[in-house]
Amino acid sequence: MAAKKTVDVTAAPGASAVSTARGGVADTAPEQLAVRPGEDPWTPEEVAEAKAELEGEVARIHAELTASETALTGLMRDSGDGAGHDEADTGTKNITREHEMALAANARATLEQTEHALQRLDAGTYGLCEVCGKPIGKARMQAFPRATLCVEDKQKQERRG
Repeated sequence: MAAKKTVDVTAAPGASAVSTARGGVADTAPEQLAVRPGEDPWTPEEVAEAKAELEGEVARIHAELTASETALTGLMRDSGDGAGHDEADTGTKNITREHEMALAANARATLEQTEHALQRLDAGTYGLCEVCGKPIGKARMQAFPRATLCVEDKQKQERRG
């Protein structure tokens, strides 16, 4: 079983895992990333695949946000004061604008989660539950690379609402 790596809580105030080797080579060897008992250690190929998937997701979301911001700019410009439009047109434009804003907010949240996963991968804390510190599980991380909680803590979180 691979040794469990924990986050250094003695870091200077203001310092965080964000400042670790982002974009560089991870300080932790793939086989040292957390796995549950009975799981095979991470291979360099599996780590590279996870990193490539996360980086691809970041690029996709950036493109999605750019398109969304362009659409929102147009919707805001066209909203005007509603002169010359009936109430139904104005209402439809408002709903469309609010929908586009909700999609953009969701994309930003997903982008933040994805970048956090990349930071955890670089810091060597990828695959560790952020609540209990136990391994999340390699299979779960491969299915949902942005996971930050083990199944047990995720279930507790969902029950609390």
